[in-house]
Amino acid sequence: MSVRFLAVLIVMVPLFADKLLIPMDLSQPDHLRAYGVAYRVIKNGVDVEWLLNFRGGSFLLERNRETETECAVNGVRWEVVPASDVLRIYQTIEENNMETVLLEKAPEIAVYIPDNFEPWDDAVTLALEYADIPYDQVWDDDVLKGVLEKYDWLHLHHEDFTGQYGKFYARQHQTEWYQAEVRMNEEMAARLGFAKVSQMKLAVALAIKKYIAQGGFVFSMCSACDTYEIALAAQETDICHNIFDGDPFDRNANSNLNFAECLAFDNFRVVLDPLVYEHSTIDVTQEASRRGPNTYISLFDFSAKFDPVPCMLVQNHTSLVKEFLGQCSGFRRNTMKVATLVLGEVVGTEEVKYLHGEYGKGTFTYLAGHDPEDYQHFVGDSPTDLSLHRNSPGYRLILNNILFPAARKKELKT
Repeated sequence: MSVRFLAVLIVMVPLFADKLLIPMDLSQPDHLRAYGVAYRVIKNGVDVEWLLNFRGGSFLLERNRETETECAVNGVRWEVVPASDVLRIYQTIEENNMETVLLEKAPEIAVYIPDNFEPWDDAVTLALEYADIPYDQVWDDDVLKGVLEKYDWLHLHHEDFTGQYGKFYARQHQTEWYQAEVRMNEEMAARLGFAKVSQMKLAVALAIKKYIAQGGFVFSMCSACDTYEIALAAQETDICHNIFDGDPFDRNANSNLNFAECLAFDNFRVVLDPLVYEHSTIDVTQEASRRGPNTYISLFDFSAKFDPVPCMLVQNHTSLVKEFLGQCSGFRRNTMKVATLVLGEVVGTEEVKYLHGEYGKGTFTYLAGHDPEDYQHFVGDSPTDLSLHRNSPGYRLILNNILFPAARKKELKT
C-alpha cells in the first residue's frame, strides 16, 4: 500500500460508515435497472461512486432505507458493506487497474426524435424507459430555437441528416410510413424557412456541433452516426438526387467534400446512387451481414486511473458484445480520423463498432447498429422486450453513456 493512500485512509477511517454496493458483475440480476437506481439516487442529491473495473463497474453509495427499497422494487441486487470492508474495497482499487469516479449531478437528457416515433425504433428510448430515467423529446424546430443549452446529454439515433430519408426510396417509397416521413420533414422545412429538407438538416447538424463545442455530450447510434458526418462534410455541395429534393446532385460531390468539418471521419466517399441502400464508404454493413450473427465485438481495456473517460464508457460484466446491424452497422477503420478513439472492434476485420472523441469542450460517442438485442431490425418489427434482456452487455454500453455526464468535470480531465 502506498504511503499516500495509507495517509488518506487514516484520515478517512472515522468518517466511514456502512455503505451500500450495487454490484455490476454476473451476480446482478438486472444490470439495466441498476443504472436507473443509480440515476435516481444522484437526482435525489446523494453522491454515487462509480467503481471502474471493480466487479463490472459497480456503484457504491451511502446506505439508507430508501435506496434499499428502490433496489428491491426494481429487482436490483444490493449488498451492505460494513465500514471495515469499505476500506478493503478502496485498497483493492488503489492496488489494481481500478478507480473511483464520483457521480454527483444527474444529467438532463434530450432525445432527438419526431413526434410520431415508436419507442422500439430507438434503443436508447427503450433503455431509458425500462430503467425509468426521464428524458425530453426534441426535434428540428427545438434544436434551431436553441433548446439544447438546457441539456447535458443528447442522443441521436435513427435519423438521416443528409435529407435522403434513410435512402429507403428503392423499396419503401410507396409505403404509407415513408410518404408520411417525407411529408412531415418537408412541412417542417417549409415552416422553418428552408427550401429543402437537406438544408434544414444541415442547420440542425451545425447547431448540434455548436452544442458539443460548448460542452455538450452527444451519443449517436445507427444512421445518425454516419449521416451526421456526411452532412457536415457536404456543406458546400449537393449529394441529394432529384427524387429527394427536386434538383440534381453535384456529380463532383465526392471531390467537394470538406472532411475538416467532420468530427470522427475522414477520406470517405458518398454513395450518390439513390437506389443503393447505403450512404457512404464509412459503413461496413455488407461485410458485417456476411459474417452473420455469431460475430462478437471486443471492448478495449483502458487504464482506469489514466483514461477514466473511455474506461467509463466500456464498463461491463463481459468484454464481448454480440454484433447487431443497422443502417450503419460499423465504421471502416481507414475512414476514421487519427484522434478518434476506438472503444470496440471486431477483431481481425476493418470494423470499428464503438468510438469516442472530443470536440471543443464536449464529446461525441458513436455506437453503430440499431438495437443490441435485435440482430437485424426491420421496419415494422415488434419491439424488444428488455425484461428478457436485463443483463444485455450492448444495452449496458448505452446506459454507461447516460451516466457518463454525471461525473465531476475535474475527474474527466485526461
